[in-house]
Amino acid sequence: MTAPHGFAATDATVRVPTPLRPARAAADAGRLWSGGLATAVVAALAGLVGALVVRVVVGFVPAAHIIATGTFGTAGLVLLCTLAAAAALVATGVAHLLLLTTPRPLEYLGWIVGLGTAVAVVLPFVTSVSLGAALALAAVHLVIGLAVATLTGSAAAASMRIAARAREV
Repeated sequence: MTAPHGFAATDATVRVPTPLRPARAAADAGRLWSGGLATAVVAALAGLVGALVVRVVVGFVPAAHIIATGTFGTAGLVLLCTLAAAAALVATGVAHLLLLTTPRPLEYLGWIVGLGTAVAVVLPFVTSVSLGAALALAAVHLVIGLAVATLTGSAAAASMRIAARAREV
């Protein structure tokens, strides 16, 4: 009995080849999390620099000292930098989870971090701070979000390449 091309026949049974499963994207967790820690430092420093720039700019605007002492005062500055670093670590955790579970992890990561950044940018406008403080805070949140998005995505992509090279060896 002759079987169609690619199939083997023995007796009356036709064997159908099983499809190959695509290789699952693996991540080098150590490299990913070291990149995440570095991103947390960058995010905190971006918040610090942004707040300091706002303080300097506000110093030149008459009657705008409330922005510098309120929203960007010492307590607000510490909270901003801490939350920026925490957001970077959360983004790294999300990246790790996506690398292990989703088919196109970097695309989903971009959307998740992008939408989280959009929430952080809009959030100051729904609070009771003045419009000037809301604009300044939104700008700082945008810079932090862009830093977290680009650096976390880069760390995730690099960890995938390193893990792929390790499998080949």
